[in-house]
Amino acid sequence: MAEQIDTVAAVRRFNRFYTRAIGVLDRGHLGGPYTLAESRVLYEIASRDGVTPKAIIAETGLDAAYLSRIVKRFEREGLVARTTSDVDRRSILLRPTSRGLEVYAGLHTRTVAHVEGLVAGLSADEQRRLAGALGEAETLLQAPQPGRGYRLRPHRLGDIGWVIQRHGLIYNQEYGWDERFEATCAQICGEVFIGFNPEREGSWIAERDGQNIGCVFLQDAGDNVAKLRLLLVEPSARGLGLGRRLVDECVGFARDVGYREITLWTQSLLTAARAIYGAVGFELVDSWPNRDFGGLGLTSEKWRMKL
Repeated sequence: MAEQIDTVAAVRRFNRFYTRAIGVLDRGHLGGPYTLAESRVLYEIASRDGVTPKAIIAETGLDAAYLSRIVKRFEREGLVARTTSDVDRRSILLRPTSRGLEVYAGLHTRTVAHVEGLVAGLSADEQRRLAGALGEAETLLQAPQPGRGYRLRPHRLGDIGWVIQRHGLIYNQEYGWDERFEATCAQICGEVFIGFNPEREGSWIAERDGQNIGCVFLQDAGDNVAKLRLLLVEPSARGLGLGRRLVDECVGFARDVGYREITLWTQSLLTAARAIYGAVGFELVDSWPNRDFGGLGLTSEKWRMKL
């Protein structure tokens, strides 16, 4: 019990320090006219090519009514406009106006300068230690989502073999693809993980009760382009929104790193994955017949999202 109390005290102490350091309690975040919550919503809208209010709520945890008030303010000030989704005509997308992009650019510049100021006195080794400690804290404190029971973490030893095996078995059971697909997955894993650079590349393993239930990876393809690779959700974990969560994590990381676009390769019959890609802003840019994997009538597709 004493250890738990000490841990709680340490977390509360850090919260008090960090909220002061980043100006959470300031009326205007970083000297601007918007609160931290409003600034976060503007980031979610301006950094994507169309986002639904529901997606912002899922990402930020904001109350729907509070988000609605923020969006209405942005609309009054000419920062945000509503459009209809091309994928689902019933869905509303929020997009930044040119004025909104200008305001966001200023906010982004101030944010980067503020964080750079916080770490300016640290050596390169201390900055690496800080980044590692923050990543570890995020992993440890990432509680399973209510009713869903999973958590996301970076890959570790043994995960690569699991990724290859489960892709091979699941796609064989559901689509009849043979060992050539499993070999392709092994080849992709080699491309991703030999020389894996955690500063530019990302890995997300979904885990529930000590068992892997999903994954996705982001690979640096060069020329400031990233690739989304090997999205998978175990059949037992479908219906939890895990596929969308994994893609959102991947896209968010790519934006934070500063990639100009993300591409991905998929097959036209993978309707659930394609629906996710379209919903988050990917667009189909190319397709061609695929006679690999032992499946009949396959059509490969390339999708792209400009960030």
